[in-house]
Amino acid sequence: MRFPLALSVKIAGHILKHKLRRTPKFALVLQLEPLHTCNLTCTGCGRIREYSTSLKNLVPLEKCLAVADECDAPMVSICGGEPLIYPQIEALVEGLRRQGRIVYICTNGVFMRKKLKDYLAAVHRPEHPADEARLRQLLAEQLIAEADAAIIRRGPEDQRPVIRPSKWLYWNVHVDGLEYTHDLIVEREGVFRECVAAIKLAKRLGYQVATNTTVYRETDVREIEEMFKFFSSLGCDGHTISPGYDYDAAKQDMVKRLGKNPEAFFLTRKMTIEKFAKIEEWGKAFTIFGTPVYQEFLAGKRELTCTAWAIPTYNVQGWKAPCYLMTDTLHSAGHYPTYQEMLTQVDWDRYGVVNGVARDPRCENCMVHCGYDPSGALGTNYQRGDNWKNFKYNFWPRPPAYPADAELTKRVFNGVSIGQGHLAKAKTAAPTSAIPGSNHQGQSSAAALSSSGGARARDLSGTKMAAAKKE
Repeated sequence: MRFPLALSVKIAGHILKHKLRRTPKFALVLQLEPLHTCNLTCTGCGRIREYSTSLKNLVPLEKCLAVADECDAPMVSICGGEPLIYPQIEALVEGLRRQGRIVYICTNGVFMRKKLKDYLAAVHRPEHPADEARLRQLLAEQLIAEADAAIIRRGPEDQRPVIRPSKWLYWNVHVDGLEYTHDLIVEREGVFRECVAAIKLAKRLGYQVATNTTVYRETDVREIEEMFKFFSSLGCDGHTISPGYDYDAAKQDMVKRLGKNPEAFFLTRKMTIEKFAKIEEWGKAFTIFGTPVYQEFLAGKRELTCTAWAIPTYNVQGWKAPCYLMTDTLHSAGHYPTYQEMLTQVDWDRYGVVNGVARDPRCENCMVHCGYDPSGALGTNYQRGDNWKNFKYNFWPRPPAYPADAELTKRVFNGVSIGQGHLAKAKTAAPTSAIPGSNHQGQSSAAALSSSGGARARDLSGTKMAAAKKE
């Protein structure tokens, strides 16, 4: 099967239950943002700017669990900000699992290995040869260090829960291309390498792992296909992909923080269709999350009506309306205390694109999954055969993993790993002693460069991405 049977049955049963009850609007996926603090400043993300006055705020654990119970979505995507910064992330995952939710942890990957090593420390038994053999193998693959192994052998320092492998849990790792491109977009060198290491370690430990990719104007779709092949060869269980849309907060961040023209970075609807011309082919070759109906929409073969209410967002200010990307204080309160208040008080007919006409000009270029993917599952704009397409896509065998390929791996690590990161020229020009974090041997880590790297990387974002790749 393309997806675990229990997950597919749970989601299908949830939809069928509400269809039989004739529930007009209901949640499929809760996007839960327990905080907006983040360790990266990704180009194209407006979250930090939109919630700049509440970056230190947290949604209490009890409230997180209460809102999941309130909207009763079968799946919860824990996002942010960076959710692994949330002090009670382990307890949150455990609590959602007790509620019977499917859990996605949407992470940039930087702190992921730390959480995986916490799990290892909780389950490792030094007296068992198999456990020690696993530890030696992880050391040999450089997925953990000797210092990590020593900590793991000592065991956990307290009784806090850990994030354990489960068929109901996915790590959903942000990856926007191959090494050079991804590090450029997240504005820090070395992040791609860390994501790969975290994904490898997670798969060795039995977790389900997916990647999450946004496509922008300068994205080379051939590179995206290479990315799918590479992560498929690592055993990734699926991939989410969505077009980069010029929502207000992201545009403001692009202008005020980076001094860039948003039109040179984000996609129009026409460009999205061009970029996603091969999405159906990708869906056959790789385990792409999202219905085949949504894939047809991205490829420009049909229209769908936005159903943003099916993937609601809850954050430090409440239920965000009308969608994950837009906060509309012009026509609504922007945030609501309860899910039902949001459903009943928002005028949903104001939003989306219908028959090619944008109801709201801000929706004109949006074809993002959080608004349109549920439409394919819910039968919006139903066409004959849609139910069979969705059933076959979910319950047929998943595509085989792409074979490991040394030449592909060389093409994937095309940035800082081979000395061609986006800061390569700056580091070459500067004396070793001037590079932040450099030691007496002239070595400098990606982490040490992160503080200065972000500012320099921003100069290459947007319209200069393609030119930077060629250098």
